Amino acid sequence: MSHPELKNKVALVTGASSGIGAAAAIQLAASGAKVAVNYFRNENGAKETVAAIAAAGGAAIALRADVRKSAECESLIEATLAHFGPLDILINNAGSLVERQRLLDLTEERWDEVLDLNLKSAYICSRIAAASMIERKAGVIVNVSSIAGHNGGGPGAIHYAAAKAGLFGFTKAIAKELAPQGIRVNCVSPGVIATPFHEQFSTPEAMRSFIAAVPMGRAGTPDDVANVIVFLCSNEASYLCGETIEINGGMLMR
Repeated sequence: MSHPELKNKVALVTGASSGIGAAAAIQLAASGAKVAVNYFRNENGAKETVAAIAAAGGAAIALRADVRKSAECESLIEATLAHFGPLDILINNAGSLVERQRLLDLTEERWDEVLDLNLKSAYICSRIAAASMIERKAGVIVNVSSIAGHNGGGPGAIHYAAAKAGLFGFTKAIAKELAPQGIRVNCVSPGVIATPFHEQFSTPEAMRSFIAAVPMGRAGTPDDVANVIVFLCSNEASYLCGETIEINGGMLMR
């Protein structure tokens, strides 16, 4: 569904070289937004996302940054502003499980890495983006969490589940603070989605067991999640604030 009110809005999607991030970038562009496609390692994927947007007549640019680091996030948002203008929409999508590790094997270094990538990155990007949004009394932030934040995730997902659970509280806290400034903050919580995440971290047998627990009987698609992200950026969600929308085919009902 197109949202014409997003035409010429400037959006930054972190971790947009594949999966949910790429789908969100493409859908935002389809509604007329100008999109900064952030990536860290997967440059080819980011270029493919930009090419798909350009082929459909949209405007996008690929920008490399490690969103765990404040200086690189500052440069990322400055580059977005220089190319497209002030930021209207921030999608905090960057994240990964990195490696499945049981508690006794989970090192402090791996814990910090996964918490930084999934949770600290959202804090850093939101803090930097919010400054200009507050000046203009307008803006939208959408955080991408996971069903793992509710149910602890699959085996060896302790660090990932903790980080994603943190995004629920982070969303509520900054939504309360920023709503009076005209900035809406919400969150999406995907369930089992067919993305490169599961190709990397879940065996085919594990995926079959995950899908067997989904009442709708299938894995979700990146577009299933992107549809909701774009909705949250649109005027149709103008009175939603601090909410987390579950997108899991009925696997978890709240």
